[in-house]
Amino acid sequence: MTETITATAAGTWQLGDRTVNRLGYGAMRLMPMKPGNGPAERERAIAVLRRAVELGVNHIDTAAFYAVGPYASNELINSALGNPYPEDLVITTKVGPGLDPVSGKITEYGPEYLRSQVEQNLRELGRDHLDVVNLRIGDGLDRGAGSLADRFGVLAELREQGMIRHLGISNVGPDHLREAQAIAPVVCVQNQYGLTARREDDDFVKLCAAEDIAFVPFFAIASGGEHPAVTEIAAAHGVSAAQVRLAWTLHQGPNVLAIPGTGNPDHVEENIAAAGLRLSEEEVARLDSIR
Repeated sequence: MTETITATAAGTWQLGDRTVNRLGYGAMRLMPMKPGNGPAERERAIAVLRRAVELGVNHIDTAAFYAVGPYASNELINSALGNPYPEDLVITTKVGPGLDPVSGKITEYGPEYLRSQVEQNLRELGRDHLDVVNLRIGDGLDRGAGSLADRFGVLAELREQGMIRHLGISNVGPDHLREAQAIAPVVCVQNQYGLTARREDDDFVKLCAAEDIAFVPFFAIASGGEHPAVTEIAAAHGVSAAQVRLAWTLHQGPNVLAIPGTGNPDHVEENIAAAGLRLSEEEVARLDSIR
């Protein structure tokens, strides 16, 4: 019988005062891509969350604006895992963007809306505090520009009030990190990053590691077309290309926390199994050379 690989195989990282397994789960893809699906879709999403936790995931990334029609990731997380939540579960959420009530599109909001967004996350998740809140800036995947001080300052105040335990920033560069650190401690940076995406952040990952800050890539396994090196290494290990990409991500440093997302019960097990995939130095070097 094949031994089940759990998220613990990836090792751990100290996220503020909480210890998390480095292989986590991102809830953005938990909902169907469009509204109109029935109760079976909801039950499948709940099953995915519960299976992820059964397999050792204790770090889940979410946001109040992860919502499609009647489906919202926060509500699904609460229904699947709450009352009570597992003691070791760390839920990270993000604020800044929100769903425009008129257009239905995700829009970046200013500092005056941040408290209400934090309160919305608390309400939907059924928590009296939020473990980690990331301030996300910018439009879509375009990196945020300009100062984040006014917005991050609001979150720092909410942290002082006990509504938030730890703070992070998302869709940012090193200058934003310095600006935020002057206001309050930063425990994580969450950016798009992967084997073939935003490799300009290679040095940013190392900078965060040097300062004991988690680097949390999103879309780490996205690929417009698979590179031959990835498929060859996957074949050699008898794994999928996505698992190779996740393993490479985890190899980038002890501070890197992978949060692959899926709404498919089979894929969640496959993603978590990547925690146990060990690449050789030669394989890592070969993958590193891909741009």
